[in-house]
Amino acid sequence: MGQVLSEQKKHCKYIIEGYTEDGRKFRPSDWIDRVASMGATYHMQRLVYSDLLHPELYEGQKCLVLDTELEIKNPGMYQYVMNFVKSNGLRVTQVCELVESKLGS
Repeated sequence: MGQVLSEQKKHCKYIIEGYTEDGRKFRPSDWIDRVASMGATYHMQRLVYSDLLHPELYEGQKCLVLDTELEIKNPGMYQYVMNFVKSNGLRVTQVCELVESKLGS
């Protein structure tokens, strides 16, 4: 009959800033690269960041981007990063997008 079923799945990322919740710059200044390198691999003698945990510019600031998919693929690393964020009082913004997948087409 041409009826298409659809399912919506929420996909989110956490944008972790280099500032604490009270506005102070977090030190050491290279913490983003250090944390992101935990999920990185080497390819042809170059560091390759994971799509799930990587540095990125967000609103002009260097931030750490953590994809919520990391919680499924590497729960230990996800928990480590979230504990690091919480214990250091870092600013976090959750960014979500709706991903629609069509079933039966």
